[in-house]
Amino acid sequence: MFIEDKIAKESLATKMSVPKIIFFDIDDTLSRNGIIAEHNKAMLKQLADTDIKLVISTGRSKAILPEDILALLEANVLDAIICMNGQYSFDNSGQISHYPLTAEQTNKIVKLCQQSELIHKFDSATHIAWSGENERLREFNAITPNSIVDPDYYQSNTVYQCSVFFNNQQEKMQDIDFAQHDLKLVHWHQIGADILPADASKARGIKDVCEYYAVDASECMAFGDGMNDLEMFDLVGFAVAMGDAQPALIARADFVTGTIEECGIQAVLEPFYATLSVK
Repeated sequence: MFIEDKIAKESLATKMSVPKIIFFDIDDTLSRNGIIAEHNKAMLKQLADTDIKLVISTGRSKAILPEDILALLEANVLDAIICMNGQYSFDNSGQISHYPLTAEQTNKIVKLCQQSELIHKFDSATHIAWSGENERLREFNAITPNSIVDPDYYQSNTVYQCSVFFNNQQEKMQDIDFAQHDLKLVHWHQIGADILPADASKARGIKDVCEYYAVDASECMAFGDGMNDLEMFDLVGFAVAMGDAQPALIARADFVTGTIEECGIQAVLEPFYATLSVK
């Protein structure tokens, strides 16, 4: 059953306006284990026939976006994609905005990772490049296209974010004051986190996309489940947390719906399907 929400479900359709843009996180929001749920795919195709813009907002690198997501963009079901936590956004016409890491930032990040003895990766628009590998990463690289091992990749390529992996959440980097380096550590899983510039977030990418489409963020809706969705939830007019979202995100949401398996997105959108304008 759905988690108790802040707004009574029966009055949801009257409490919110039809959004001009809906932003969707990928993992554990639209997709489970990297594969978009069929009912979510059908829902996106139905919404694509309306005037609502549909945009992905993910922490994933552009280089490892799921094939089914890219296919929906190519088919004009999705209008745009924000990836790498707002560091890079694009549509079928090309790049909308991007925020490359500076040499000073990448050097600081590498130094912090080396001090913590952590294998890390840098993400570009075409590759994810690891500083080294172990058994777990060899398995990951074997099934992930565009994944390479090149500790010097960041020195000669444009990169946008760094990711690190832990054996457990408490093991590494918990005592580092990232703010003093104008950086931040954002956990997307108990064993994984991204290192980003302090001002990077999905919200920045959303601002760029809203400006691109001449839409105010207050007229938008967002669905998410993780800690890297917090700034996105603060920005949009209506924020929806999935039923298995992080507690801190649930606390920030305007509405809490069900999980993917409970068709949580449909539960939010179906009440006002009939009000939508068909193209």
